[in-house]
Amino acid sequence: MGIFSRTRDIIAANVTDLLDRAEDPEKMIRQIIFEMNETLVEVRASAARTIADQKEMRRHIAKLESLQDSWKEKAELALSKDREDLATAALVEKQKAGDMAERLKSEIAVLDEALAGYEADIAKLQKKLSEARARQSSVVNRLESAENRYKLREMTSGDRVEDAFSRFEILERRVDEAEGRADALGLGYKKSLDEEIAELQAADKVADELAALKAAQGKK
Repeated sequence: MGIFSRTRDIIAANVTDLLDRAEDPEKMIRQIIFEMNETLVEVRASAARTIADQKEMRRHIAKLESLQDSWKEKAELALSKDREDLATAALVEKQKAGDMAERLKSEIAVLDEALAGYEADIAKLQKKLSEARARQSSVVNRLESAENRYKLREMTSGDRVEDAFSRFEILERRVDEAEGRADALGLGYKKSLDEEIAELQAADKVADELAALKAAQGKK
């Protein structure tokens, strides 16, 4: 079942109140816009039919006016031939055509009023539709913002975050232990005599190679 039952319901509707009472504002605003669009199409279709009816009536009026002229000419011809009876009959037919034309003109005037009403309703419906679309954008943005805030709070205060920090602490503890073991290996370590002499010999060898290189450079 629709939210609105007729055009006047939409025009009188307060979109904000409808959304405030809705359990699902996003779904509600979509339904409101859908029904407004449908109603706008129906009102425009009715206006189009009214315009078509008016055009048809004006064509009939033009034919009836032409018919009146024709009966007038026939009446004049009959009168010129001393046939007053025929002239009278022709004038009666002319009067019938005139009466029909006047009735059609009255109907056109009624349709003019209806068309003016349609035009006013269309303008009001378009305004309401614009309002609803603006509200839809606002509702969507608010829902998106609320969802993002919820996700952010869930990330920063949920069990998953606490679990992640607990894992970080475990990893940091493992790194501390590894570094402690490496540092412990160096505690109390002292070079042997052979190691110290070997280091001296290596240093002398490097010094001799450096001197040879300098001598070679000097010769060049």
